[in-house]
Amino acid sequence: KWAKPRIVANVKNVKLQLISIWSESNYLCFRASELAFSLDPLPLNEIPPAPELTEEDARDLDALCLAKSYFDLKEYDRAAYFLRGCRSQKAYFLYMYSRYLSGEKKKDDETVDSLGPLEKGQVRNEALRELRVELSKKHSAGELDGFALYLYGVVLRKLDLLKEAVEIFVAATHALPLHWGSWLELCNLITNIEMLKSLSLPECWVRDFFMAHMFTELQMIKEALQKYQSLMEAGFAKSTYIISQIAVAYHNIRDIDQALYLFNELREQDPFRIENMDTFSNLLYVRSMKPELSYLAHNLVEIDKYRVETCCVIGNYYSLRSQHEKAALYFQRALKLNPRCLGAWTLMGHEYMEMKNTSAAIQAYRHAIEVNKRDYRAWYGLGQTYEILKMPFYSLYYYRKAHQLRPNDSRMLVALGECYEKLSQQVEAKKCYWRAYSVGDVERMALLKLAKLHEQLNEFDDAAQCYIIYIQDIFSCGEQLEHAEVSTALRYLGQYYFKNKLYDEASLCAQRCCDYNDAREEGKALLRQISAVREQGEPSSTDLSVPCVFNPLSNNTTPVRRVSPLDLSSVTP
Repeated sequence: KWAKPRIVANVKNVKLQLISIWSESNYLCFRASELAFSLDPLPLNEIPPAPELTEEDARDLDALCLAKSYFDLKEYDRAAYFLRGCRSQKAYFLYMYSRYLSGEKKKDDETVDSLGPLEKGQVRNEALRELRVELSKKHSAGELDGFALYLYGVVLRKLDLLKEAVEIFVAATHALPLHWGSWLELCNLITNIEMLKSLSLPECWVRDFFMAHMFTELQMIKEALQKYQSLMEAGFAKSTYIISQIAVAYHNIRDIDQALYLFNELREQDPFRIENMDTFSNLLYVRSMKPELSYLAHNLVEIDKYRVETCCVIGNYYSLRSQHEKAALYFQRALKLNPRCLGAWTLMGHEYMEMKNTSAAIQAYRHAIEVNKRDYRAWYGLGQTYEILKMPFYSLYYYRKAHQLRPNDSRMLVALGECYEKLSQQVEAKKCYWRAYSVGDVERMALLKLAKLHEQLNEFDDAAQCYIIYIQDIFSCGEQLEHAEVSTALRYLGQYYFKNKLYDEASLCAQRCCDYNDAREEGKALLRQISAVREQGEPSSTDLSVPCVFNPLSNNTTPVRRVSPLDLSSVTP
């Protein structure tokens, strides 16, 4: 159902539609022009003519052209003044849109100096209520076109009338399906897949772009990639927008290599692009690629240093250099430019965490959630903050929220397990750790924590089983010398085998302990103990049930399996 593309077979018709919508309102259809550019050009005789003017359009043409000039100069009050009394739909929309942007500009001007970015999101646009009343009357009379419906939805969303806003944005997509702004606003209001299925959306090719975008937002990455692949095969293979969205999708599932490759390819095709470069900088930050991040930051400053993405990239660069005060300053600058910048709120919360300013971090993360309740990073950050404040019940609530958004992310599960441990709910903790290992443990810590928990509960056989699987996983990836906790596992297994009189296996573990500085002395001591026991003639045990049944969840639903003692003889560090 989800993967089936609705895109029309004739790509030429799509190109014609894109050109028409762009020529009708070029100041709102940036995405249309970008998609049109990715398609093959049309011959001169097939380019659509300019739309015919109605009598109302002709009467308002002079005022509309003048107001459009003032609008482009961001003189919104001046533009609105000369559109008073105009009756055409284009003029009415530009009149109302100018008034809306004028209120937004005044709101920002009033708060930029008097308040910090943390308080900025609390200030309202004073024109919103008046605009709502006027647009509501027009809507009741059925006099709003697709652009005006979009503006009405934005006003309702700004007033936190979210249910009504969803209805209006759906109506806007029906009235003008090619206006991407309406789809994007609708995307920000959809909270789950059930809500998405319940909406009655128009059957057109733009819906495929919307569904792909929604799948990415809802962390349904497999479905998103299938949808984007269908769009590329349908004729949008050259679209830089699709390439960027696929890169973002890979970023969301932490396929860092593939995401970096796609972003580098995107930079080659569109070297002056700023959009999505903040996500690219997140990947460079995770990989600690300081020279590449520095080059990206300098390059974006040369292009436009007053863009939100540029400020976020510079913030990431300073954060990687551990200059957290400077990093927070640039994230604040990003928020002055756009108070609804989700990434800046979350990243600023991270920086406040680094500076041990937990109250500011909590406030930043809460603002991020206000912007987008689907941002798992903000929920996870709140959980970490309350964990630092030793408030495990609060942490548990926020980690659960993050886990609901990312059910297959091992980091959320490990964090939940740690909270349950602190709340003495060991059974739940064991479930979380085992689930984290099952879905693919990113940080390779779940089995280790599970083993230590079994050890604390005197479940020695289960602890040994966890340590065995942990060491086998580490050795199979060739990371054993870099992973400090391997020595902990080897120490435990050495003592475990010794107590169970499996002296050959104990000896192998003790020898491997000697490869690690923190376990060398204990390894040597165990080897001496084994030698002393063997000199006394005590035979090794032949009990094949050691380690015994591994049952991490302590219930009958867990698969039961026997594993032979760890064979380290063929493993070379």
